[in-house]
Amino acid sequence: MLPVTKIATGFVVAFGALRFNGFDLLFDPVGWGLCASGLLQLQRSADDPFDRAKSFAVAMVCISLVATIPFGASRDQVGSFIAHVIGIAHTAGALIATWFSADAIIRQIRPSGDLSRAELLDVLRWAVAGLGALGTLAGYGYADLGPVVLIAWFAAIAGLIAVLYHSASLPCLSPPREPVANPLPPGGLD
Repeated sequence: MLPVTKIATGFVVAFGALRFNGFDLLFDPVGWGLCASGLLQLQRSADDPFDRAKSFAVAMVCISLVATIPFGASRDQVGSFIAHVIGIAHTAGALIATWFSADAIIRQIRPSGDLSRAELLDVLRWAVAGLGALGTLAGYGYADLGPVVLIAWFAAIAGLIAVLYHSASLPCLSPPREPVANPLPPGGLD
């Protein structure tokens, strides 16, 4: 699987929900793990944008795992508070990880000359982050925006995923090549 295809599939798993008897069959940590794997394949150095994005994706694997623990099942205030904090960390972390993943890909596409695709990804990442933040605020009662924000956010994340799938085969998004060792022994084929 191509690295950007892994990232896009990871977003599908992380942001999608396929529920069966109240259980989400799309396990978020697996989605974020796919993202981290794709970002690792694209990493060129220890401090490039793919490395930063990978760090956020790995953090989201951990946060998503913790989010599966039913802290809110207990009726006490401490359990409810912990569940609330984890929920905020999960939502904010997902938006940040998505932002940095898209940013790394944009930074790789832009120098290749495909400016329209880079700009489209830039607009979509802003839409995902902005609408996600608005939706989070509305969910906590700070604004009454109705279902419009949720629908727009869903369209933005679907668009981002579609553009990522479409961009997966770009040469500038292929994994860096490992240096090939010299197959001949020193001194030639004597």
